[in-house]
Amino acid sequence: MLATDPGAPAAGRGDTRVAAGSGDTYINDREAMPLRPAVLRLALTDFRCYEAARLEVDQRPVVLTGANGAGKTNLLEAISLLAPGRGLRRAKLTEIDRRAPASRRSGAWAIAARVQTGTGEVQIGTGRDAASASGERRIVRIDGAKAKSQAELASLMPLVWLTPQMDRLFLEGSGGRRRFLDRLVVSFDAGHAARHAAYDQAMRERARLLREGGADPGWLAALEEGMAADGVAIAAARRDLVARLDIACAAETGPFPRALLALEGEVDLWLGAMPALATEDQLRRRLEAMRRSDAESGVTASGPHRSDLLVRHAPSGMEAALCSTGEQKALLIAIVLAHARLKAQATGAPPALLLDEVAAHLDATRRGALYAALVALGAQAWLTGTEPALFAGLAGAAQFFTVADATITAG
Repeated sequence: MLATDPGAPAAGRGDTRVAAGSGDTYINDREAMPLRPAVLRLALTDFRCYEAARLEVDQRPVVLTGANGAGKTNLLEAISLLAPGRGLRRAKLTEIDRRAPASRRSGAWAIAARVQTGTGEVQIGTGRDAASASGERRIVRIDGAKAKSQAELASLMPLVWLTPQMDRLFLEGSGGRRRFLDRLVVSFDAGHAARHAAYDQAMRERARLLREGGADPGWLAALEEGMAADGVAIAAARRDLVARLDIACAAETGPFPRALLALEGEVDLWLGAMPALATEDQLRRRLEAMRRSDAESGVTASGPHRSDLLVRHAPSGMEAALCSTGEQKALLIAIVLAHARLKAQATGAPPALLLDEVAAHLDATRRGALYAALVALGAQAWLTGTEPALFAGLAGAAQFFTVADATITAG
């Protein structure tokens, strides 16, 4: 059963409930503070290693320390599922269910949360629909009402994350870089998630019709018209943010390297040379002209799903992929911080940040700079690591928790 009341997770063996403790004064002063995106209460049921857990925090950064495999990243993954999509691990929904005998499970995994948005507090419930045929359908409830789609989450909880798996973001395929960029865009433009979902659905339907053959040309034309409209809107939103981020990164000083950002892709090139409506016509004509080749290859060869985010190390001019692992990580952090500052300047509040094992690969100077930036932004950043000493620079400014064997304790 999907939990919708974060104050009442399913009870049972292994129930973990933790409050912020030393942050009581700060919590009581919350009403006088700017409304920033933040998770205030998180409740999990049969989620990964957690049978039942509840964690209560305030707006300040949250530090989770413990041994590898203790369950720290699982907490961040749960928070990432308060946004549209498949979360920071991109796992199948059935993979998230707690591994335990059926007699000790209450059903499919569920998350219930009380979150602070720019307009007030909202209750979010989400979980796997065990009744669906595939088991891969997610239910979302907002203040108890069933959401039409996951895209409705985009306007509530803008989230950006960095994980150890993203250390190869500049070395692997363009898909990961597009997903990273799209998360940054969604925090400014909540409609981006819905447009992306509509574009992907139309592209899949077009590919199916082409594969099966004999499709009605009128139906294909309607799908391609929708793809062109949504696709150009997606590309335009990316283009706008990349231009703003490039300026923001160039203006930054400090120990993190300046990043140079650009977009590479057919639709991006067209948008640089002609108005958006003309670009829509161009993409629609291209999709129509490539029906036969797309049918043969099984791949849609044109569209914003083929674009790439290009990043260079400004001081050296070197492509990010050619930089050291440490500099690649530093470039990613620089981009995330620049984005958070842009968001704060535009709306008065930065996005919430999930930073998994980020501090371990930074020297003392960059760790200090990262912590100072997070505190200055007022962002609720969730940081994980194995050693509490790595987070000494956040003493007095963050909430500290220890995670061990799926048990969460304050301090």
